[in-house]
Amino acid sequence: MLIGIDHIVLNCKDVEYTADWYERVLGLKREVFGPESRIALKFGNQKINLRPIGAKNWITSKNESEGSVDICFITREDLSLVKARIEDDGVEIIQGPVEKIGSLGLMMSIYFRDPEGSLLEISTYNENHN
Repeated sequence: MLIGIDHIVLNCKDVEYTADWYERVLGLKREVFGPESRIALKFGNQKINLRPIGAKNWITSKNESEGSVDICFITREDLSLVKARIEDDGVEIIQGPVEKIGSLGLMMSIYFRDPEGSLLEISTYNENHN
């Protein structure tokens, strides 16, 4: 029945700062959409919508709090290079590289937090899964 994830929504205290951070640190592309000029961050065929906490007329989870998401991104780049770029932007790596098990099997991952406190993971599979 399900074939993928179209987008996720992050509840944010500061949408503009969070968008700038994702653009700078992870290279996501900003998109403004809809009649209310909402902000999304795009990469590949996915996007992350940024929702200001307290936004009216935008349905969300029962508990709208910042920093409550855990997202795993996949890269084909060398994880040590990714880690170095993130650290160069002043972001603390809190774990990794460390071996984990993802949807396709064993992967190597690094963990860090976005400015709202959400846990982010960037992982790479070996060449058999790319």
